Amino acid sequence: MSAVLARRWLGVILLVIGLDQITKAYFHTQFQPGERVNVLPFFDWILTYNTGAAFSFLATAGGWQRWFFVALAIVVSAWCWRWLQREHDVRIQLALALIIGGALGNVIDRLWLGKVIDFVLVYWAPWNWYYPAFNVADSAISIGAVLMLWSAFFAARPGQGNGQA
Repeated sequence: MSAVLARRWLGVILLVIGLDQITKAYFHTQFQPGERVNVLPFFDWILTYNTGAAFSFLATAGGWQRWFFVALAIVVSAWCWRWLQREHDVRIQLALALIIGGALGNVIDRLWLGKVIDFVLVYWAPWNWYYPAFNVADSAISIGAVLMLWSAFFAARPGQGNGQA
């Protein structure tokens, strides 16, 4: 990968981290834990903290999970960065940059607070269905994962190009 491309993807990673940290700082300072503001009939702002991983996995594990998730995110981010540098498909490169940015955004929270700040709540009240609260970093990781799957299922066939950068 050229230095120009590496800077492009580093820029995407830093943009994700920046947006994530700015939004988290806002909710951390302007909301009280559990405070909820309705935006749409299926969407609220809410301040919650998660000591676990996705869907509060290991949230009540006693504290060791903080360092486990920090180490895991750093290892995964390093692995993704190495992959990104060797990858030629721009869709995969974007997916990896989103995953790295999201993972490191949540690492910053874990190092700073010992937990991750979440503030987006999506739900469907008529069915009493609530999706766990999430944040910009979680969204970037999810979009990156979906983009990876999309790229795997809809890979360019020989002769069609592959979105190379």
